[in-house]
Amino acid sequence: PRSPALTPMEPCRSLALLTGSLGLMSSLIALSTDFWFVAMGPSSSAHSGLWPTEHGVPVAVYIHVTQGFCILATLWGLVSLGFLVLSCIPSLSVPGRGPLVATITAFAAGLSMMLAMAVYTIERWEQPSHPQIQTFFSWSFYLGWVSAIFLLCTGALSLGAHCGIRPPGYENL
Repeated sequence: PRSPALTPMEPCRSLALLTGSLGLMSSLIALSTDFWFVAMGPSSSAHSGLWPTEHGVPVAVYIHVTQGFCILATLWGLVSLGFLVLSCIPSLSVPGRGPLVATITAFAAGLSMMLAMAVYTIERWEQPSHPQIQTFFSWSFYLGWVSAIFLLCTGALSLGAHCGIRPPGYENL
């Protein structure tokens, strides 16, 4: 007989907690670091992020849009993770509701991050290049895309937890 504490949704919820934590962490790191874009010239290099430090220089609209959607994604991710944690505490959760709210907010986080990354990617991609300067996306940028994937996975796993879906092969563990 199976332990009453281990329901079919436990593996999905546990994996959702893991991917949600990784998604939230990577979105926070991407949002706060300064290596979204790198330019290398013959004698120097420069890097930039979402928070320009030059005072008095106007910030492009796409940067503000990216900032806004990244912040929104991070907040949605935090709410999702909070509801997943609460769904693990029987006295604080309404059965089935924690994973449902976590599902909705995780998908909102993933889609918000995808939108932020798409705006940034398209705008940077279309900027003209200089023949002596090599430009490329850097690790903070890629971490933003990774966080979008993790947050969408959190939504899918939370949905599995809400619906009581067990991952294939779980019985063999």
